[in-house]
Amino acid sequence: MPLPQPDGDGDKETRGRVLVLAGSVPVPGGALLAGIGVLRAGAGKLQVATAASIAPHLGLALPEALVAGLPETADGGIAPESAEALAERASRCDTVLIGPGMMDEAAVANLTAALLTRLEAGQEGPRFVLDAGALAGLGHDPVPLHRHEGRLVITPHAGEMAGLLGCSRDRVDADPLGCARQAAERLKAVVALKGSCTRIVAPDGRAWAYRGGTVGLATSGSGDTLAGIVAGLLARGASPEQAAIWGVYLHGEAGNRLTRRIGPLGFLARELLAEIPAVMAALASEADDR
Repeated sequence: MPLPQPDGDGDKETRGRVLVLAGSVPVPGGALLAGIGVLRAGAGKLQVATAASIAPHLGLALPEALVAGLPETADGGIAPESAEALAERASRCDTVLIGPGMMDEAAVANLTAALLTRLEAGQEGPRFVLDAGALAGLGHDPVPLHRHEGRLVITPHAGEMAGLLGCSRDRVDADPLGCARQAAERLKAVVALKGSCTRIVAPDGRAWAYRGGTVGLATSGSGDTLAGIVAGLLARGASPEQAAIWGVYLHGEAGNRLTRRIGPLGFLARELLAEIPAVMAALASEADDR
């Protein structure tokens, strides 16, 4: 399952467009980390939709992206009524990432369900990565996800997986592979269950594991960077399984490079992102040597 390589004659349009729906007034950095992750993974064009009051600041911090401000809830999240305008924007993109830094749980659940319901399903519609806040309501009603079967990746940690399945975190910790398989089948999505050993599971039960990461990856914002990397790979043409597997690998190897240079603890999630191009280049060189 090789990592897709760009066409030497291609331009930014051929490497895909990504819409990142992320951030909130309390956690604006989630959108920044995810957006940079998209670009570091090699996607061609980036749009970010976020809460209106933080959009100008995010635009300055991320000059490579088009940044759109959306109506806010009282808690500083993105208002669910934004779904109609977002659906039009998302329909012109190859991949949509929803969730990093989104803190108003009820609003995020309603917005995610409304957007998934409005967007065209099948080969004409975008593909999706759902992370963090976007996962909150899916355990109760997975039907909006089912419309996009075969075009989805979700990236929960153990606590979010417990919420998706309506079980205790202890159960997830005791049987991560079984829980990931249950969620993948129920949601009809590729699942990357994050942990010291990250499990990637397809809806048909096929499973992969990545055990090569470092303890330093367990840091604030690390999941946002992973979600952005996966979305970038999807936009470049990877299948959901490829994007999840290689996204987890690139994220983990970036952590390993920082561990060797800085130490096992104390590096920042933002520092992972600058390592991604070098890890991809090393993989491409190995493939050429073979």
